[in-house]
Amino acid sequence: MTNTEILKGLRHHYPKPYTDLDYTNNFELLIAIILSAQTTDKKVNEITKTLFKNYPAPLDLMGADLEEVEKILQPLGMQKQKSKSITNCAKTLVEQFDSKIPDTLEDLTKLAGVGRKTASAVLVKGFNKPAIVVDTHAKRVSQRLDITKQETPEKVEIDLKKFFHEEDWCYISQVIVLFGRYICMAKKPNCQECFFIQSCKSAII
Repeated sequence: MTNTEILKGLRHHYPKPYTDLDYTNNFELLIAIILSAQTTDKKVNEITKTLFKNYPAPLDLMGADLEEVEKILQPLGMQKQKSKSITNCAKTLVEQFDSKIPDTLEDLTKLAGVGRKTASAVLVKGFNKPAIVVDTHAKRVSQRLDITKQETPEKVEIDLKKFFHEEDWCYISQVIVLFGRYICMAKKPNCQECFFIQSCKSAII
């Protein structure tokens, strides 16, 4: 399939992609994405209401008591590691970026808990800047739609950037996650409702 055909199919399912994470500003977006590692967006949303009420800005989170933050994050698991990540992230934001969320990949990845995937997600969702977010859903869907045969996120990202035009990267980064999460699932893909059922080599008919 061509990039045009794949875009048509994805737009059939999700003409206006969205994120499941709740946030009101880019600071909340950044912290929510960091916390979403190895857990669900639903669980993150359940605890961030309290987290952001208690620590609404980088300076507040930077000075937080780690044990108090851990108590809030406990339902997510890995609370000790995640508490350190988000408080250290806030510290760097205050000390190096005047409490503002940077808008480049290079600067975002200087923050604790922020790798290439998280940084790209912030660029796309927070700044509408072209980037490709590769998580497990994006990798799986890209392989099933025969866009890539690569296994590492870095190489999958390269193939996606070659396949789609830059002006479509923001859309692709958001829609491919939703498509993989709710239609092209890992174990039981919903092929009967999928636009690509007739052309996908991985379709279960």
